[in-house]
Amino acid sequence: MNTGTRPVRLGPRSIAALALITGIGVIAFGWPLLADRESQVVAHASDAPWLFALLLPLLVGVVVATIADTGMDAKAVAMLGVLAAVGAALRPLGAGTAGLEPMFFLMVLSGRVLGPGFGFVLGSVTMFASALLTGGVGPWMPFQMLSMGWFTMGAGLLPGPYRVRGRAELLMLGAYGTIASFAYGTIMNLQGWTYLQGMSSGISFQPGDPVSENLVRFIAYCTATSLGWDLGRAALTLVLTLTLGATVLKALRRATRRAAFEARVTFDPPERSLPGEAPHRA
Repeated sequence: MNTGTRPVRLGPRSIAALALITGIGVIAFGWPLLADRESQVVAHASDAPWLFALLLPLLVGVVVATIADTGMDAKAVAMLGVLAAVGAALRPLGAGTAGLEPMFFLMVLSGRVLGPGFGFVLGSVTMFASALLTGGVGPWMPFQMLSMGWFTMGAGLLPGPYRVRGRAELLMLGAYGTIASFAYGTIMNLQGWTYLQGMSSGISFQPGDPVSENLVRFIAYCTATSLGWDLGRAALTLVLTLTLGATVLKALRRATRRAAFEARVTFDPPERSLPGEAPHRA
């Protein structure tokens, strides 16, 4: 008996929407590395509200495209809202304490069950809600939304539950959560490092320098500033996944089955009565 639930599939419109929003995110994070010496990189830190204004309708577009491709209804959106609220409530429990953020564990498991499209939206909306809850609204917020969206989407792109099950699935999710926790911190460092220009001249971003030289400085910057935080985040995500993952996955899959995400509404023609038969009544 298979107790797994297939993640919500990606259709052509969902793929197009995710490709568009991912391309915009890559440009937003990476363009300063290609800037020349005369460019005012720091001045573009004020562009974050424009990125946020662009991000919100694109997130809605991903939801609409996923619903259109799969035929889901309002129950899917309601489940996204519940999971985003839980994730936002979990973040303050460990934020500011050596990078211990339990919301990352929930995002990994939710992305696994909901699939990459809804996973991306869930990660982004959860980060937005948690920023409002903790007062962490700033120019970094749209970049956090993108990074968390990628983090959750990646869990939905892992091999499906029909191929990896039981303990092997938990080990796979734990390994992904560990690696992705470091990746999340590294991507966010790229945003802060280029605009804040590091802590000192030795590890500061230098516009116009070769990308290889700036990457060496960036590695030194990450080691000096965030390695401990990333390690704490990765360790907590791994421990929670291995200890609580089976229970949470079971609960999420049960809720998904009851919501019948993949079920489509169909209308059967009325039954015809044979001559001489009384009409059938329920």
